[in-house]
Amino acid sequence: MMKPVHTLEDIHAAIRENPLVLLYISRNECSVCHGLLPQVEDMLKEFPGVVPVHAKADEIPAVAGEFSIFTVPVVLVFVKGRELLRKARFVPIGELREQLRKIIDHI
Repeated sequence: MMKPVHTLEDIHAAIRENPLVLLYISRNECSVCHGLLPQVEDMLKEFPGVVPVHAKADEIPAVAGEFSIFTVPVVLVFVKGRELLRKARFVPIGELREQLRKIIDHI
């Protein structure tokens, strides 16, 4: 299950305090966001070391500027505070799974 965050500081704290973070950014009125979220959550069961964080751009408007987000949904993967993976709008789960596996294998 994704951990909801409500401020930019919550997001930055999660990234700072955890070695491997997946940040999922969505909007309330985005049907693609609602369809993709359970798929990402299900995939993350394979990666217990990943800390999943969910931010709603409607609730935290500054998230768009902070992370250069132009569309939703967005999946960002941070390793030791650095963004290593970015997927936006249409996110193939198989591709995301494989890229996440490669990242984990290399750290």
